[in-house]
Amino acid sequence: MSTLTVLGIESSCDDTAAAVLRWDGAAHVLSSEVSGQTDLHAAFGGVVPEIAARAHAERLDLMVELALQNADVALDGLDAIAVTSGPGLIGGVVSGVMCAKGLSAATGLPLLGINHLAGHALTPRLTDALAFPYLLLLVSGGHCQFLIAHGPDSFERLGGTIDDAPGEAFDKSARLLGLPQPGGPSIEQAALQGNEDRFALPRPLLREAHCDMSFSGLKTALLRARDSVLQDGSRLMREDVNDLAAGFQAAIRDVLAAKTSRALQAYLALSPSEPAFAVAGGVAANDVLRAALASEAEKAGVRFTAPPLALCTDNAAMIAWAGIELLRSGAPADDLTLSARPRWPLDRAATPMLGSGKKGAKA
Repeated sequence: MSTLTVLGIESSCDDTAAAVLRWDGAAHVLSSEVSGQTDLHAAFGGVVPEIAARAHAERLDLMVELALQNADVALDGLDAIAVTSGPGLIGGVVSGVMCAKGLSAATGLPLLGINHLAGHALTPRLTDALAFPYLLLLVSGGHCQFLIAHGPDSFERLGGTIDDAPGEAFDKSARLLGLPQPGGPSIEQAALQGNEDRFALPRPLLREAHCDMSFSGLKTALLRARDSVLQDGSRLMREDVNDLAAGFQAAIRDVLAAKTSRALQAYLALSPSEPAFAVAGGVAANDVLRAALASEAEKAGVRFTAPPLALCTDNAAMIAWAGIELLRSGAPADDLTLSARPRWPLDRAATPMLGSGKKGAKA
């Protein structure tokens, strides 16, 4: 097809999103609508799956209608429906999949089940038209992986976190410091006024020659550093919070930069014709981390790119784009037996990093 118009639906965590994209030789985001749930979860210090699933079920049809309206596209003007079918909080994923299946059944439109991580991984092609293969750091609330993207459905994992992802570590650390959720922006803001050298926080696995990372111990070290301030009965002052936030952010920055350098070496060994390094996912919105990664790419002589904030966090435009990528590659559509998958690693040939169970590899 010379022109493709696809509706995307995303509901894997706490953002209910719908978008319409068109491909006519170039990509056009006709609409991208996101309804967040921060206010619903604020009192609980994190996302409550049951509340998130209920909110998705209430909002999905409204978001689809809004996306179609703002794109000035009717259902009969679509070529396919793409929906996140994993991984994620299963209640939310089920809500999105059932909505998409209903629309597909009613209209006869092809249905495409999309890996949420592939949506992030392919976003640099939407925003910057990167050529395969390119190196990607997918760094978000639940995931952190170095991947070589060889094609729309072909990813090679070089390494990743063996425990907490950076986004998860940011959220948990923000709670330790009494900062609001989501933790990433809160810690970044506090760190602007902080001294990153005051507390000696570790850089886990920094000297290991592989691309794997660990941030759970860093979170524990932050807890101990906080308690060292409190042990003599002192209160945690704003200066203490800022310094702890700055030290924590600097430790993650240093680990990501060092591991990026190693991943770039492995990627460049493939002699790509148009070498590029992209960072995607919600944590990619952090200016300090992004600057450190850009610096490593510059040292290696590799083009660096990062999607704009609206396409770094969870959104449906990336899901619609992944659907377009699959259609253009000739991949077959799914049918109404499409099911939600709580686990769905991008590199299915790689050894699971976080273990495996009856439902498959976690990552």
